Amino acid sequence: MKNKDKILILDFGSQYTQLIARRVREIGVFSVVKPSSLSIDKIIEINPSGIILSGGPETVTKSSSQKVDKSLLEANIPILGICYGMQTIANELRGSVVTSNVREFGHARISCVNQSVLFNNIIFDSNKLDVWMSHGDKVDLLPENFEIIASSKDCQIAGFQNEKLNIFGLQFHPEVTHTDQGKKILKNFIFEVCKCRKNWSTSDIIDSMVNSVQDKVKDEKVLLGLSGGVDSSVVAMLLHKAIKNNLICIFVDHGLLRLGEVDEVMSTFEALDIDIRLVDASELFLSKLSGVTDPEQKRKIIGNTFIDVFEIEANKIKDVDWLAQGTIYPDVIESSSDDHNSSVIKSHHNVGGLPDRMNLKLLEPIRELFKDEVRKIGAELNTPEHILLRHPFPGPGLGIRIMGDINKERIDILQKADKIFIDELKANNLYDSLSQAFVVYLPVKSVGVVGDERRYEDVLALRAVETVDFMTANWAHLPYDFIGKVSNRIVNEISSISRVVYDCTGKPPATIEWE
Repeated sequence: MKNKDKILILDFGSQYTQLIARRVREIGVFSVVKPSSLSIDKIIEINPSGIILSGGPETVTKSSSQKVDKSLLEANIPILGICYGMQTIANELRGSVVTSNVREFGHARISCVNQSVLFNNIIFDSNKLDVWMSHGDKVDLLPENFEIIASSKDCQIAGFQNEKLNIFGLQFHPEVTHTDQGKKILKNFIFEVCKCRKNWSTSDIIDSMVNSVQDKVKDEKVLLGLSGGVDSSVVAMLLHKAIKNNLICIFVDHGLLRLGEVDEVMSTFEALDIDIRLVDASELFLSKLSGVTDPEQKRKIIGNTFIDVFEIEANKIKDVDWLAQGTIYPDVIESSSDDHNSSVIKSHHNVGGLPDRMNLKLLEPIRELFKDEVRKIGAELNTPEHILLRHPFPGPGLGIRIMGDINKERIDILQKADKIFIDELKANNLYDSLSQAFVVYLPVKSVGVVGDERRYEDVLALRAVETVDFMTANWAHLPYDFIGKVSNRIVNEISSISRVVYDCTGKPPATIEWE
């Protein structure tokens, strides 16, 4: 987003990096995440109002660990280092970082040692503030001309500052909800130190994106891969607003959708007078997935096949110049990796551009947005609620919810089981209270007994989570009698299933999906 105040977040591999970016946007300022190895020239080109250095899993005490570029600390840009970010500041400015004798993970209490702009309007209880720590190293010697602003029982330097340089460090994590008044601390940095203006709102986003699309596309035609999920559906609504009948939507049935989803999606968008065309490519996808068990390989096969199908369909339509995709910012972040500190969590079939052979330009209008921002935009664009409020569904569909081999029989079983689960959630007014819920097909068998008959059949797992941001998630404490009812229905109505289990693992350590 050009011409807006922005906060640059340099990622050192922290699980909380996206959360920092979201918090900044919630405050009303645009944020962008880049790898910590980004050159100083590129940083200057971005022209951030301030920079936040994220936490990270490494230790700055090793020479091989990623470090902040010292020239960045001399660039006259306000900087806030969080956890590892604070430690690398200290390390580069000739302070000292050591392995702590007592590691701090979880809740801790800090004391305010010296007044800081970061603590303006922060209410301390008897000079104490509850925060969230996650570190094994600590700063034990301040850089020259820095002062301590906070201490904890096991970490004397839990925060430091050099007000003249506008460089600050916090050993704790203000971005997580466990830190009391953490968002206020970030606000103080963003507004008081960086002097940002609050200029990131839903209405601004829509106007900016519509204008951007119109400027790029002009009178040319756009082909959109419409899955019926929230992201691609909002893109369809946005593009329809911007270019009207120059939008052509292609809905690919890859055979891995939920039960009844094809009819639902087609009827919804036909009613909105949006040009949508159905392509049944289920046999093609299933043939390519035959015998494939690795989830990452499944993603890549589905993604590549998806593009192949689009190439064929695009060639059937005259004068198409653009291919639009519902790529969102977490997709971009999760699919990128820095060779030093971050690993690819998962690949996304709609990230990474198009093969050179495709004579289409790529249009990704919501690429810079998080999921909650997409939903807000969708609501303002009058996206149908049953589409907008549905739980996230992965692009590869049921292909990554079937552990092991994929075949038509397993797909049919999983579709039926998933519908039972979702229908019961809705019937019991539980669906809207959950962030995501689904069924997983496990690659194991279990003995079951129905009547007097012994059965050795497959096992399914129920998964339901509650989350604010999808960066972390708690498993949903669904009522036992409800889980029992769902389990009984699945086992009784699907003869090839002998057992149903419930997943009670949070994120972390697990991911939300099983793959």
